[in-house]
Amino acid sequence: MSELPNPFAEHPVWADLAAEQQRWLSRSMHCSPWLAQWLDGRDDDWAPFATSLNAEVNATGELAALSAGWTLDDEAQVMRDLRLWRNRQLARLIVRDANGLSTVRETALAVSDLADAAIAAALDYAQRFWSAQWGEPGPSEFGETHQQLVVLAMGKHGARELNLSSDIDLIFAFPSEGETANGHSHEAFFTRVGRKLIQLLDTRTEDGFVFRVDMRLRPWGQSGALVSNFNAMARYYTQQGREWERYAMIKARPVTGVVAAQAALMAELKPFVYRRYVDFQALGALRRLKDLIQKEVRRQGLEDNIKLGRGGIREVEFIAQAFQLIRGGQDADLQQTGTWPVLALLAGEGYLPAKVVTELTDGYDFLRDLEHRIQALHDEQTQRLPADQTDLERLALSLNLADVETLLAQLDHHRQRIHHHFNQVIADDSDADAGVDARWQQFWQQPEQVPDGVSVLAAEAIRAFHDEPAVARLGGESRANLDRLMPLLLTELARNEQLEQGFLAIRPILEAVLRRSVYFVLLAENPAALRELCRLAPASPWIAQTLENKPYLLDELTDPDSLYRLPDRIELRDELHQMLLRIPGDDLEQQMEVMRHFRHGRVLRAAACEVTNALPLMNISDYLAWVGEVVVEQALALAWQPMVERHGRPSRDNGDWCELDFGVIAYGKMGGLELSYESDLDLVFLHDAASQGETEGPKVIDNPVFMARLGQKLIHLLSAQTPSGSLYEVDARLRPSGNSGLLVSSLAAFEKYQQEKAWTWEHQALVRARFIAGDPAVQQRFEQIRAATLCRVRDRATLRQDVVEMRAKMTEHLSSGDNTMFDIKQDAGGIVDVEFMVQYGVLSWASDYPELTRWSDNIRCLEQLHRVGYLDQAEHRRLLSAYLVLRREVHRRILERQGNRLDGAEVSDELAAVRAAVMNCWQALMETEPRQPKR
Repeated sequence: MSELPNPFAEHPVWADLAAEQQRWLSRSMHCSPWLAQWLDGRDDDWAPFATSLNAEVNATGELAALSAGWTLDDEAQVMRDLRLWRNRQLARLIVRDANGLSTVRETALAVSDLADAAIAAALDYAQRFWSAQWGEPGPSEFGETHQQLVVLAMGKHGARELNLSSDIDLIFAFPSEGETANGHSHEAFFTRVGRKLIQLLDTRTEDGFVFRVDMRLRPWGQSGALVSNFNAMARYYTQQGREWERYAMIKARPVTGVVAAQAALMAELKPFVYRRYVDFQALGALRRLKDLIQKEVRRQGLEDNIKLGRGGIREVEFIAQAFQLIRGGQDADLQQTGTWPVLALLAGEGYLPAKVVTELTDGYDFLRDLEHRIQALHDEQTQRLPADQTDLERLALSLNLADVETLLAQLDHHRQRIHHHFNQVIADDSDADAGVDARWQQFWQQPEQVPDGVSVLAAEAIRAFHDEPAVARLGGESRANLDRLMPLLLTELARNEQLEQGFLAIRPILEAVLRRSVYFVLLAENPAALRELCRLAPASPWIAQTLENKPYLLDELTDPDSLYRLPDRIELRDELHQMLLRIPGDDLEQQMEVMRHFRHGRVLRAAACEVTNALPLMNISDYLAWVGEVVVEQALALAWQPMVERHGRPSRDNGDWCELDFGVIAYGKMGGLELSYESDLDLVFLHDAASQGETEGPKVIDNPVFMARLGQKLIHLLSAQTPSGSLYEVDARLRPSGNSGLLVSSLAAFEKYQQEKAWTWEHQALVRARFIAGDPAVQQRFEQIRAATLCRVRDRATLRQDVVEMRAKMTEHLSSGDNTMFDIKQDAGGIVDVEFMVQYGVLSWASDYPELTRWSDNIRCLEQLHRVGYLDQAEHRRLLSAYLVLRREVHRRILERQGNRLDGAEVSDELAAVRAAVMNCWQALMETEPRQPKR
């Protein structure tokens, strides 16, 4: 790069530095604008700082000397000391790195040691702070007079290979349950200690931050407890631990706590990570991880990311950890946390050829070195190559390379080799034998020569696409990718005898991705994905349009096993957690994008299963509801955290602080486990904070205001439009008093409203209400309120009249109003008639049979109504069958992009019979004297 001026060259103190020191600092400032800014105004420190650059420095000892003066009444000084100490140490490492005074491995180790020291000092202060207020925690079996928090460092921190400017991934554990001297539980005590530790390190002040802290690797992620005792940790990983958590736990390293406690915890976790046998079953999980990596690169456009992109840092680490997972139980030498030492073992033990390991190690050294230089530019946690040309020149200078072109060439060289070895270690099982019919190869190149047997309409459609101006303008790699794909696509469509219909369905998808030819490569290199596209797009206009609007969902077609296997709620929760872990904890925009990719991808899988009749309707409906629950749960966690950081936690009536105390209640289709592909979410929000209290700070607000903002934030996260669309439209009008009521009600206010003010139709809606996310204590209280409300003794005749009148109003405003049409939902004999009969039955008889309140979905409610004798066997059978037929028809018409209103010609004999059966049941149940319970 061109020589940049030294802003301090004329400063009198600069002249006092040795020539070598001047050269080191000048070069480093050119490489790191952050360093130049840090040096500005610190001229009184230049000489001692420059002297420290090539000398032994005891950074831990320096922090210990500072912490000796910390008092519990001056937290501001603690925060300042930690940050100034961190910045000075980081500045020193940047200078040493830029001038070759330390190797990439030495820098990574030094940063890791800084993190260890900062955690230890902050934890000591945090534990003293809370011990002064709540008393010391009790003893443990490990010889501690007072238990201490064991902090597990994860990721590169655990491996002692931390980046210059990186998050630290932590997990908190304490030895055992018990109480402090003042009677507070150990869990509550260490939760507060953990929060204080995070605050001391993570909070950004005018002096910056110490380390950004990420706690998402803990059991159950953001929705789990902040701290766990050792037994709970062991139980979680034994019973709930996932393959990806084995992958993460390889790098776990305790950095605080007494040695005996550390050893005991790691001994509990070791069997989860390392199997006693050669674990070839892990290969399947590793292939899935590899697939997730590659999908993420395509989805987020991360090719310029030297960590996540092809041939990046993660691929090297993945290779090392693959051998650890598979063989670490047999070969104890592989049970290490660091990537560098494991790579050395792979060659020494013969797991990989020495030449391969050399290439991987050289590439990893280069990438990690480049990663340090990227982060040193502006003290940012990023692994993306800068777009700014000057910053690229700074990187080339810092690596002693001639120019940017040389930098990029070396980078490409290492990434190509790494990606090749990555694919060799975890080979694809893809079907590479997808032959191309030569006729279609020729036809695509010369569309005027139509193969025999091809209809005029099909030939014209293909020729029209070929001659489209946007297609004709394609050049270079994009044109080559399209030319490679089209013969494969036409071959597959012809094989399925769907050339005309299939191509017309797929053409809009191709047009949508013309400028993103990576999708042409995806389809050409994944025969399974091409087969599924040719199968599903012609079968469902809804699927075809979804892929057109959201082409990133083409990735979902690459694995038919996953496409046609719908996981349960726990697996869905785990999948979303994994995806979000790959996003920095403070990048809300990207987290929102990932959640949308997850939701739309999982819904596409449900549609694929339904179109191909792979699963029955009930399974599809449950799954769609689970997807919604998991998304709402994660969105609530994302909404809660920044609110607490800004305002602190709301207070409870007992003087304690809330640990969420918020609940999301689903009504309507979501509440009834009957979500469809385009359903809104009818949500009500409840809280259990003190009605007259306020938050703990730093920016104190009243509890009701906090909870209202939390509800607003949650709605925003769910309904905001991003480049990937929205998650769900949210309707909160079913809350107490509707639009005129508070967005978030206290449990007490909700209960009073249900007892004193709610209309009959609101109690009907409550039949289908269900807790889907939030605090378990709020869930328990809501379910008690719901059951008590539904079980009230009612005058059955008055109840029947209210329900019938409400149904009449809906018919007047929402039905087709045309005898030649049939609205599947709103017309007489439709879905709403069945729902109203179920709701009336539950409200009428629940006072005698409380078990009727157990379920919120119509299918199980019908079963319960039959069991208690409200419905006879014939009525139960007719209503159940009718309801399933009607709902299947609704789903079918959505997937065909048709509305709910059918004209006479569209009403099949089955639908006509179903409608008549529902109308007959309505007459028997709602137009006669109310039935009386047998009790």
